[in-house]
Amino acid sequence: MQDTALRTPQLAAWLAGTDIGLLELRTPQGTLRLGRQGDEIIELPDEEAEPERLTIHAPSVGLFLHSHPLAAAPLARTGERVETGQTVGLMKIGPLLLPVTAPQAGIVDRIHAADGLAVGYGMPLFDLQAL
Repeated sequence: MQDTALRTPQLAAWLAGTDIGLLELRTPQGTLRLGRQGDEIIELPDEEAEPERLTIHAPSVGLFLHSHPLAAAPLARTGERVETGQTVGLMKIGPLLLPVTAPQAGIVDRIHAADGLAVGYGMPLFDLQAL
């Protein structure tokens, strides 16, 4: 952000004459953030927003299944987009199959539990990157 960095003192002087607490300029070359610290205007470090991650936990005790026993394809794969309420796995408790659903739309970032693994209540199953 060379061009804007050369103008930082001028931007800081203009910002000092206002009641603005934070000025953030984004360009293809980078981001410039100026903020107040008392009466002084300082350049703040660029904070890239970390995507929000959500962990989907086992809703009960049982065997975690990536797919239905009669289907070969997994219900969710790493890197795949899922919608709110979409079944991403199954919990097998005896003959009963309970769906594990996505609480919000997102991208499956990581699958913690192997197919057929015995899991306890609250064990992490998936990491979802929120959209």
